[in-house]
Amino acid sequence: MLRRSVLGLTAAGALAAVLPFTAPAMAQYPDRPLTIIVPWGAGGGTDATARIIGSVLEKELGQPVNVVNRTGGSGVVGHSAIAEAEPDGYTLGIATVEIGMMHWQGLTDLTWENYTPLALMNEDPAGVQVAADSEYDTIEALLDAIEAGEPSTFRASGTGQGGIWHLAIAGMLNDRGIDPAKVPWVPSEGAAPGLQDLVAGGVNIVPCSLVEARALIDAGRVKSLAIMSSSRADLFPDVPTLEEAVGSDWQIGAWRGIVGPSGLPEDVATRLTEALEAVYNSEEYASFMQGQGFGVRWAAGQEFADFMAQSNTALGDTMKAVGLAQ
Repeated sequence: MLRRSVLGLTAAGALAAVLPFTAPAMAQYPDRPLTIIVPWGAGGGTDATARIIGSVLEKELGQPVNVVNRTGGSGVVGHSAIAEAEPDGYTLGIATVEIGMMHWQGLTDLTWENYTPLALMNEDPAGVQVAADSEYDTIEALLDAIEAGEPSTFRASGTGQGGIWHLAIAGMLNDRGIDPAKVPWVPSEGAAPGLQDLVAGGVNIVPCSLVEARALIDAGRVKSLAIMSSSRADLFPDVPTLEEAVGSDWQIGAWRGIVGPSGLPEDVATRLTEALEAVYNSEEYASFMQGQGFGVRWAAGQEFADFMAQSNTALGDTMKAVGLAQ
């Protein structure tokens, strides 16, 4: 009996000694495909940016990255799908500037605080575009004419009512002490139809990004008077900033960044941020963004969170000032 007990203990000890070396290791993240949700339609700038990020990211992570479009509700549907996903690192999303606008409009309760900020990847500041044959060759002359003129002398377009480019011109005018109502907004389905209306003479100003106006600027049909940024654009280095031209520090632009749902584990967030930084610094990403004329901007983790918080506050203040906030 004693011998059997000793043998049994010996066998148990041997098994315990072997188990740590033979038990399968926990799978390391990521061990299956990832998804990036895009809140906007296929073929647009946000979709294109998400797809180049996904393409390079899957090489960094060693797993396929699927990009899916979840559109509707002026961005609410897609942003909601990102926020409501399981916080396991397998469903991410590309958040856009609208996350700092939708809740002020009463469209959703979502704010930037519903996400785990990973990496800001892109920003395209607003520009002030007029027709090539416009009598105004400087932003100072245009603003002086708006201030001195009768209401509705000038009309602007480039997005829907309360959209990012509407806020761009409203904020610029408000910053200069000019009532934004003096320049009525003509809603459009985006910058492209707004620019066509500009060329046709239907509106006088389109405050969209230089990227969106690039083709018509290059064709000599549109000219840009200023950019609402801290620095000039590499794409059009002759276009001054508002600060340079009229001393205004008003800045606004469309931005895109990769986020996860709130509560993403710290080790997963760190792994993703490191991979996204490698994407951002890759030749493939840089070449694509430069070729498209998209601006690039990097901010990760807390810095990205601070950026979103500041954007949220600035957009809210502007929307309240021009009567677009609920």
